[in-house]
Amino acid sequence: MTLLQNHKIFCFGEVLLRFALKDSWVSDSSIPYYIGGAELNVATALALWGIPVNYLTTLPENYIGKDISNQIKQRGINTDKVFYSGNRLGVYYLPYGTEVKNNGVVYDRDFSSFSQLTPGMIDWDKVFEDCTWFHFSAISPALNKNIALICKEAVTAASAKGITISVDLNYRNKLWKYGELPDVIMPDLVRNCNVIMGNIWAVESLLGISAPLSDSKNVSHSELKEAALISIEKIQEKYEKVCTIALTYRLEESYFGVLQKENTFFASNIFENITVTDSVGSGDCFMAGLIYGIYNNLPSQDIINFAAAAAVGKLAEPGDATKQSVEQIKRILNDAR
Repeated sequence: MTLLQNHKIFCFGEVLLRFALKDSWVSDSSIPYYIGGAELNVATALALWGIPVNYLTTLPENYIGKDISNQIKQRGINTDKVFYSGNRLGVYYLPYGTEVKNNGVVYDRDFSSFSQLTPGMIDWDKVFEDCTWFHFSAISPALNKNIALICKEAVTAASAKGITISVDLNYRNKLWKYGELPDVIMPDLVRNCNVIMGNIWAVESLLGISAPLSDSKNVSHSELKEAALISIEKIQEKYEKVCTIALTYRLEESYFGVLQKENTFFASNIFENITVTDSVGSGDCFMAGLIYGIYNNLPSQDIINFAAAAAVGKLAEPGDATKQSVEQIKRILNDAR
């Protein structure tokens, strides 16, 4: 499948309120909070970088939902497809500065407006009328069986219309609790996808494709690249519609990504001595950078370099969604050369 320029991007997922807990949050009676969610973080970055983007979610039918919708709109994101039902916003708690995959994360997403969606509620043919690219992540089908079925509806409708479909294989072990294994649910969704982003261990957890390495400790960059290429080749063997695959490595003091596009392998600059202020949203920023590069028809080497530099910049920022400009990302890239 040829990826065309001048896409109108459409992102689908749940808005989340993150409470970033600090050691003194009880005594201070204060908790920093951020509005995010994987797909919203992608949409936020794309809008910031001048790419037209729509966002579909379900928000509470109260003033909280209206306030959140207005805040999303202020980011330059089209919210015409947002609809309102229920009365709960999804929430999660995470000790400040730690990973979303950390054992300390606490999800409070049961019975949220988004989680109560049921198959048939969304008219995907109407949603996709002015859309040429659909993006979602593995976080949504991890919530419950109904959301997994809705994601299936979406990718089926998008594929039938020839819409480019991208997926972020972000694995959240604490979310897959409704009796279905991720490597049973996700392959059926990925079958219609054209662009995939993740890492070799998420590929194993979500698609059942064994990772060539158990971890990245004491492994050279060249060995990590080779491992990524092995996973990529296995993905391509299994999913014929996939034409672009990007995998990332965030190590203790460095970061880089790899890209397979049109059967050619590329590796980004290796970013050394990275600063990690807040790891939340760095993968989303990489995903946005990948879409940005394809959207602007950049050379493949430039695509993976830009996406990796965007992720590195996000690691140094607090909050869920990036505030970096394209120029700031390019400066990070130039500094790494």
